[in-house]
Amino acid sequence: VVHGKGSMLGKMPGDEWQQYANLRLLLGYMYAHPGKKLLFMGSEFAQGREWNHDDSLFWDLLKYPRHQGMLRWVTDLNCVYRGEPALHERDFSHEGFRWCDFSDWEQSVVSFLRRSASGETVLAVLNFTPVPRHGYRIYVPTGGRWSELLNSDAEVYGGGGNGDFGGVEAEEADSGWCPLPLSLPPLGMLLL
Repeated sequence: VVHGKGSMLGKMPGDEWQQYANLRLLLGYMYAHPGKKLLFMGSEFAQGREWNHDDSLFWDLLKYPRHQGMLRWVTDLNCVYRGEPALHERDFSHEGFRWCDFSDWEQSVVSFLRRSASGETVLAVLNFTPVPRHGYRIYVPTGGRWSELLNSDAEVYGGGGNGDFGGVEAEEADSGWCPLPLSLPPLGMLLL
């Protein structure tokens, strides 16, 4: 994002719903992926116009629910990022990242694990299409309950309320990797 390139919201394709969902998905992907994080002026509440150094941010946009939802999303991403060592402790080590699945190009879904030095694990699952995916199976290293940390499609963020709110159970498997059935929100990200 540099002068003359527009805002992040303005770069998103689709109708208004898809633009906001895409921006939440993009920011969620950035926070979950290894590396340091960068937000440009106004992205934290989806300012539609490019920031101008001669003007202030358009804070008055926060009177609208979609902008409030985006600010709450970024606030919660920051809190989870800070509170989950798996998301930041091993940013520059291969031991802090592991793909679950990066090959489902037909449904545009990727999933990966982030790990802390003490073995805490966070699962990120991203659906890059406007199609909800119910019963989608991800294979994870342990069975049992996977609690949902964040869902970009939660209504509180301006989403449609799709997903597995609260968490889901991974089935035990003898092979080592356990199937975890998920309801993936459209243009959405789950952190478990």
